[in-house]
Amino acid sequence: MCVFAFAKAYSQTAQDSTKVYKKRVLESVEVDFLSSYYTQDGDNAAVSGGIGTEELTDVTGTFVVSIPLNDDDVLTIDAGVSAYTSASSSNVGPFDGGGQADPFQASSGASSSDLWANLTGSYSHSSDDRNDIWSAKLSVSSEYDYFSVGVGCSYTKLFNEKNTELSVNGNVYIDTWNAIYPTELRPFGEGGNGLSNRLFTQNTITGNTNYAPIFTEFADEGRNSYSLGFGFSQILHKNVQGSLALDFVQQQGLLSTPFQRVYFGDVADSFIENFQLADAIERLPDSRFKVAAGGRLNWYLNETFTVRTFYRYYYDDWGITSHTASIEVPIKITDKFTLYPSYRFYNQTAADYFRPYEEALSTDEFYTSDYDLSEYSANQFGFGVSYTDIFAKAHIWKLGLKSIDLKFYQYDRDTTFSSSIITAGFKFVMD
Repeated sequence: MCVFAFAKAYSQTAQDSTKVYKKRVLESVEVDFLSSYYTQDGDNAAVSGGIGTEELTDVTGTFVVSIPLNDDDVLTIDAGVSAYTSASSSNVGPFDGGGQADPFQASSGASSSDLWANLTGSYSHSSDDRNDIWSAKLSVSSEYDYFSVGVGCSYTKLFNEKNTELSVNGNVYIDTWNAIYPTELRPFGEGGNGLSNRLFTQNTITGNTNYAPIFTEFADEGRNSYSLGFGFSQILHKNVQGSLALDFVQQQGLLSTPFQRVYFGDVADSFIENFQLADAIERLPDSRFKVAAGGRLNWYLNETFTVRTFYRYYYDDWGITSHTASIEVPIKITDKFTLYPSYRFYNQTAADYFRPYEEALSTDEFYTSDYDLSEYSANQFGFGVSYTDIFAKAHIWKLGLKSIDLKFYQYDRDTTFSSSIITAGFKFVMD
């Protein structure tokens, strides 16, 4: 739990003195710049009821500034912005573009692009002997359809000559949705004029012309998330370190995504152009309990090779269980350059409420066609390279370049979904 980012204390006691000397937790201001480019594609968009393009690109930039306030305390400010363009999200309003509406084509609707912004401030305090670490954080994030405020705290205890570590952390997130519904459903909401709306009078409905969706606006647009986590880490051997983690999450409120369509198998299909009109929107329970338990084992083989392994088991009361296993083998090429090949496997069962395209029934209480909640397996291959100069000889203004990290990951499910991400991280220290 972030313990290993802190420097160990040392003491020197003279024969006739009890004065203790300690090293600062953080010697000087550190600045991290992180960026990523993400792209994905597939044919099971939840926005269009389990069919249609999942094409999306996202560019993210984040600054993290860590400021030593004194020998024991560190203030960290984390600010990030993410900008995305999405063919699937654009189809929240598929009829407001210039081309023909089609689930496999992007619309120029208002949801086709957006910005996500986040600001997090955290404060940590270490005891004089560096065996006790307390931290607290406050975060705010915003996007076009939601706003979130989060608070959290943690405590870490080291003992057994810092070979053993115990930690506990808790977080609370209060989210508020600005519910955005599919265009064709809005006239059927409270105060709407149904088929008399200009969307239907100015366009021809084909198939079932008596279009009558099941639609009620969500009364509660709030969502609260509470998490509690425990950690244990142990030096097992001079070359081996192991750790265990146990996390609990309780969510309450609006857990459905308002703009994700569902098509029923017992309702005749209605279309405008090539786009099928929604029979309903995703409906999911208003509570969800999650449990995750995992462990890590890191083995230092020699000066060149290290093996890092990870496993996690996940369960929730929506019927999903999953297994995650990964391995990374850092290869130290020189004193400054290290390679990072990696592999990750993931498998999950489907949620009780998942139904593929047109397999849900209008009599069901809950339903979703979001393939993130389906049964699937996935493989991720990664490769990275890092440059490290502990002396930070290279400079940009008053900032010394301490490290550069570049990584690429390719992710593929056994469905049509695939994604790629390139990340870059630069760490600077202030002179």
